[in-house]
Amino acid sequence: MHTCKKKCNFAPKMSAQDVLYRVFSYVRHRLTAWNTTGEGIHSPYLFYIVRFLMHDKNTYYCFEDIERRRNTLLQNDEVLDVVDFGSAGSSTGKHVARRVRDIARSHLEIPAVGQLLFRLVSYMGQEQHNPLEILELGTSLGVTTAYLAKANEQNHLTTLEGSEAVAQVAKQQWQQLEICNIDCRVGRIENTLPPICEKKQFDLVYVDANHTYQATMKYAELLLPRMKEKGILVMDDIHYSREMERAWRELKNDPRVTTSMDLWHVGLLFVDKHYLKRHYRISI
Repeated sequence: MHTCKKKCNFAPKMSAQDVLYRVFSYVRHRLTAWNTTGEGIHSPYLFYIVRFLMHDKNTYYCFEDIERRRNTLLQNDEVLDVVDFGSAGSSTGKHVARRVRDIARSHLEIPAVGQLLFRLVSYMGQEQHNPLEILELGTSLGVTTAYLAKANEQNHLTTLEGSEAVAQVAKQQWQQLEICNIDCRVGRIENTLPPICEKKQFDLVYVDANHTYQATMKYAELLLPRMKEKGILVMDDIHYSREMERAWRELKNDPRVTTSMDLWHVGLLFVDKHYLKRHYRISI
């Protein structure tokens, strides 16, 4: 995976110490990650994910179209009135003027992660032979959302975004890509997430929202009981800061989680009780 990474939505500005810690975390990961091709993984399902999905370099039918949308966003000078609820969890939010291109430059997930999620959702659908229920926390400009939705347009995808102005730009991208299976809910995630969790169970959840320990653990407490047996909870930026690493450590050790995979940019949490309690640090 490419080592360059976006700055988190809703995350506080990184200090020099935080930057150095992030570099240290990356070097540590590269030196200690071992399972690059799936050896030692007993589950055929998990072995396939590591051996074939994580190392698939093919360009699938929608990749170029989605990346063209990314490039368009990176050149968009439109100024938005963005509502930022911030790491402090403000109930009203702070209005900030931001150019679309600046949001795209700092907030969009890298292509490698979006494309891995596309392959993962495609494989899960093939294995289960049913449409999937997918949830995304943190829509931003909708590029990663497009990868999740395009994997199979029979799936149902709900995505949560805090700012109406940002959500409108995301919807424009989906319209250009002719995507019709996305339900975008706007508002503070602490308010929009609980009602959804009361009604749905999820095959895959991608969390890329408030990158603080407290918020991450609150999300997990709501989501883990709502994951289906083969469900996967994908946590973004697990090594962004000390508190995100703390959250990741606690989540992978949670008794409801059986197997976990640390890819540095993201972490995968599996809840299937048939899996052994294992943690894999994987370099891809």
